Amino acid sequence: MNGNVAVQSVSIEGDGSIVTFKPNEQSEATLKDLARSKVDIPWAEQWIMKSRDHHRRYQILVAKPPGAPPPAGFPVIYLLDANSVFGTMVEAVRLQSRRPDKTGIVPAVIVGIGYPVDGPFAPERFYDLTPAPTIDYLNRSDSMPLPEQGGAAHFLKFIEEELKPQIEGEFPVDRSRQTIFGHSLGGLFVLYALFAKPHAFQSYIAGSPSLHWNEPFLLEAEREFARGLQPAASRIELLLGVGELEKTHVSRNCNRALALSERLAALSGRGLDVEYKEFEGEGHVSVLPVLISRALRLALRPKP
Repeated sequence: MNGNVAVQSVSIEGDGSIVTFKPNEQSEATLKDLARSKVDIPWAEQWIMKSRDHHRRYQILVAKPPGAPPPAGFPVIYLLDANSVFGTMVEAVRLQSRRPDKTGIVPAVIVGIGYPVDGPFAPERFYDLTPAPTIDYLNRSDSMPLPEQGGAAHFLKFIEEELKPQIEGEFPVDRSRQTIFGHSLGGLFVLYALFAKPHAFQSYIAGSPSLHWNEPFLLEAEREFARGLQPAASRIELLLGVGELEKTHVSRNCNRALALSERLAALSGRGLDVEYKEFEGEGHVSVLPVLISRALRLALRPKP
């Protein structure tokens, strides 16, 4: 047997319609052609990392552009909650960076930080992404008790001292073009990282940040940041993005984010550029794809 089978009819349409080959047509398909296989993200890989200090397990997902890197390496985006948005981010970069001369977006390495779970989110994110426990909330939106919180300092240390060195040792990345992207609690963590280590990244993308989580703590961190910020060789960029439909939420985080952007804009003379963007017709979750596209135009524009 040569591994070929004669095909007289094959269903190939999503609506179940059939394409039929006439008996006198010389049409053959191999068994390999007819077999189904898993769909993977091109040029992407994943592995598990365990943090040294707290032995927490993270699923690291990395997508690298297929071409040769520029002399300084590719820009790199560190993406929080990667279980939920890694594919969206990678495909946005892959499609939009094919013609940087037309799109204004260059190829980049995407480093997703997630958890070894099947779903889009894991309870562990409440610990990793919050700098301090909430003082106003006892339960999640589904009425379940909140998981442990307040581990953002340990998580940032893991990124800086363990994850980044591994990425920089294995992938051609440009350390002068590093971005961190987070949404919701991830957006809260992005702001915490900015206030705690302002020069760890050059671009900070905080989507729908959970500014209500422990507002006194974050306000004090903001004041310390504002007092201590010193100009550096490169400017720091912050994008605060929210969905228009989030304005009706009881947390009032849209108002908080706008007020934060106005306060931080006063630091422009010390090297901080701030943009606040409200996306028309989008909610807390639907804002992600458009926020990603806006973030790419900020973080991945070609060098002059």
